[in-house]
Amino acid sequence: MRYALIGCGRISNNHVVAALNNGLEIVALCDIVPENAKDKIIKFDLADKNIRIYEDYREMLQKETPELVAIATESGKHAAIAIDCIEAGCNLIVEKPLALSLADADEIIRKSREKGVKVCACHQNRFNKSIVEIRKAIDHNRFGKLLYATAHIRWSRNHEYYDRAAWRGTWEQDGGALMNQCIHDIDLLRWMMGDEVELVCGMTDRLIHPYIQAEDLGIAIVKFKNGSYGIIEGTTDVYPRNLEETLYIFGEKGTVKAGGEAVNIIEEWRFADYFGDEEKVKEECSENPPNIYGFGHSKLYRNVIASIEGQEQLVVDAEAGKRALELVLAIYKSAATGETVRLPLNDCATKDFEGMFD
Repeated sequence: MRYALIGCGRISNNHVVAALNNGLEIVALCDIVPENAKDKIIKFDLADKNIRIYEDYREMLQKETPELVAIATESGKHAAIAIDCIEAGCNLIVEKPLALSLADADEIIRKSREKGVKVCACHQNRFNKSIVEIRKAIDHNRFGKLLYATAHIRWSRNHEYYDRAAWRGTWEQDGGALMNQCIHDIDLLRWMMGDEVELVCGMTDRLIHPYIQAEDLGIAIVKFKNGSYGIIEGTTDVYPRNLEETLYIFGEKGTVKAGGEAVNIIEEWRFADYFGDEEKVKEECSENPPNIYGFGHSKLYRNVIASIEGQEQLVVDAEAGKRALELVLAIYKSAATGETVRLPLNDCATKDFEGMFD
């Protein structure tokens, strides 16, 4: 399968590794700074693969006709690039968030259906061993009635991080901690608790990052239509380094905690229908990845390829990407208005909150 990558920055290493692990034919790398693409050729010893380098992704699409494209540019460019790729007949993996407005997310979904291509939102943590096992327990009703879940993303981002890329922390191209760093766990919370959100009450602030436009702290309470609740706490203010990303799920007959730096370790596993599996699950379903991105990209790619070939359902489709986006935007809207927000949102975008902390 012919594959191309657009955007060769911070997260692109994981995409290249995933493409290689899944036997994709990498035909092109694209970045507005060609040296970034050249660095990937060197880093992964790809000089003999005849991979072309482009600065203009439209030229790349025309000349290379890839079957699968991954988009790993700054967040604010995801939607426009995705729509151009869909028009060219490409299947897509789009780094989170899928878009920065609900209108753009809807257009991606509409166009993909019209053109008959697959679009995957890159929420790779759904493929963590810990998360797969928790989802299995939910699907088998081991929790009984779901009561509430909590997502805690306690990370650190300093001035140097934002200086390395001017788009980070801006309302036009990014958003803040919730949209950039926390959206993976927010996706998991919504997915685990039935997806259908009724009400959102949120507060955000910019406490110690005056050089960015958006929030470095977000807190929210979510009410789901099935009667369960969610609590979200996300920040980039933790001193001096990343602390944890955790997901708790509390049910009538079960309690689970996935922790570690990126929900990759089962720390608690308690169920009324005790199968003697607590220690086994903790041992077999915990991972120690080298960074917060984990091992999920290769598994996500495998699912996307199988979906394109008609062998599997897409685990994280564009609709799922929109749902994660919608929940973050609902928190922003609640924080901006001081009111509880009812879902679904008709339309909302990060740019709606420009000047919020001025």
